[in-house]
Amino acid sequence: MTEGRPRSRLLLDVLAYVAARLVLVGVVTAVILAAGHLLGVQDFPVVVALLFGIVIALPLGIWLFAPLRRRATESIAMLDARRRRDREQLQAKLRGDSAAKDPGRHDGGRTDRLGSGE
Repeated sequence: MTEGRPRSRLLLDVLAYVAARLVLVGVVTAVILAAGHLLGVQDFPVVVALLFGIVIALPLGIWLFAPLRRRATESIAMLDARRRRDREQLQAKLRGDSAAKDPGRHDGGRTDRLGSGE
């Protein structure tokens, strides 16, 4: 897997989730404006409809777009784990620890007070 792939996937996942949420706000706002027009309210303020649209779309979007949210969260977690691993490897290299050379070691290359590593 290339270095740019997880970042581009993260960007696409997050943008898809944000775009879906914004479209939902627009749709809910349009429904509110249309309902107001059908009820005979000709001068219904767009800002009020937009604010109601945001308030209604927040919980609705969490429920409707759960798969998109999970995918974006997984992408963020993968990138975070990768950065954490890279940072730990860099710190181990800077300390001169053997953990930088032994990725299977789970103690982070730390040794006990006697220096035995056990």
